[in-house]
Amino acid sequence: MLKSYEATYENGQITWLSDQPQVSSARLIITVLEENPPSTKTPKRTTPSHLAGKVKILGDIVSPIVDEEDWECLK
Repeated sequence: MLKSYEATYENGQITWLSDQPQVSSARLIITVLEENPPSTKTPKRTTPSHLAGKVKILGDIVSPIVDEEDWECLK
């Protein structure tokens, strides 16, 4: 069974942050976590240069493109 133990590694020394494993010899799998994880902010979206100035917005979520009088499904 695998068990996880939290520790820090600095200058070749391991310092246990939680319970120390009670074994005299063991095979280890080491996972190194970055001290400063990358930012979770999503990058700002920009318009691709090949589309800039070529798109015309006809409507939005708040108002329809066509007037309600022209909606055939409402008649």
